[in-house]
Amino acid sequence: MELTSFIFDPRPQYPLVVTAKRYSHPSFHPDDPHALTLILTHGTGFFKEHWEPTIDHLVNLLSNDKQSRPKIHEIWSLDCPNHGAAAILNEEELQWGYSAVFGWEEYARSVQTFLKGKGTGVPVDFSSRRLVGIGHSMGAISLMISRTYVSPVDFAALILVEPMLLPPAISQSPDKNLLRKGAEGRRDIWPSRAAAFELMQSRPTWKTWDPRILKLYIEHGLRDLPTITYPDKEGVTLTCTRQQEVACYSDNLGRARAYKYLATLCSEIPVHFVHGAVSEPYLPTEIKDYVANEITQGRAASISKVAGAGHLVVQTHPQGLATAIYNILRKESARASILSRL
Repeated sequence: MELTSFIFDPRPQYPLVVTAKRYSHPSFHPDDPHALTLILTHGTGFFKEHWEPTIDHLVNLLSNDKQSRPKIHEIWSLDCPNHGAAAILNEEELQWGYSAVFGWEEYARSVQTFLKGKGTGVPVDFSSRRLVGIGHSMGAISLMISRTYVSPVDFAALILVEPMLLPPAISQSPDKNLLRKGAEGRRDIWPSRAAAFELMQSRPTWKTWDPRILKLYIEHGLRDLPTITYPDKEGVTLTCTRQQEVACYSDNLGRARAYKYLATLCSEIPVHFVHGAVSEPYLPTEIKDYVANEITQGRAASISKVAGAGHLVVQTHPQGLATAIYNILRKESARASILSRL
């Protein structure tokens, strides 16, 4: 697998830079105009590299499928502007109006500016690509919203992994505040990466993660101190600060816009849902099923469930998630082939 890192700068039209990684592999088809370019977005508190175990499993499936494997051009993964490597580059700008609420629409806007080429640093014309967006949680919402602008992103299909789509009454319920309260109390300073790793791997929450994910979290989810938030501290802290994570969970507008737009979106392009089979208090199975079946007005292209996984399916079950995504990509690749002959 070949990895290339990029910094996309849309300033001054948009104030936050975008960090991205491109993944290439010999099994891909960069010369096929109908091959799919995958655009990956992550959930709150995570970063673009958390998709890498899923990508590895996708590539393994591609390499072992000799009959009907989907054609992939490239895979791109993008950081939310206040997460991962982007958070470090945007550290000063994030002090200007983003501390109380960081709208999920900011992630959508960064995706749109990136894919529309409204900046410098990424010499790729995505308008010539057949794009499939794959987003987890907040990342799924950002992909949806990127379709609502005057100059929308022209996705051929979307794969929504555990999207945070909730009816208004549920969205404002006490259970919905569990995530914000968890972020408010999250530890965010450790003496070193080694100390952070030792502590995290002993805690119940992190024990459920794929071991590769935890190592990626230590590598890309932490940064050296001091920072603007902690100018007089030593050790390591979170790349997505505790304040910025809380600010993300404080946004209700982005989810509301995506929820109301869902039926229209499903009438425009194929929209696939991938859910964890395990119900959780802040995103119960009955709500996920209701949204995917009823709010879409029965127009969902497909609904898949990953056995044993909950909301953090990217972190806990990358292999099962990769299988679900792969099966969808086979359908979308076949559809692209049919459309190319019309």
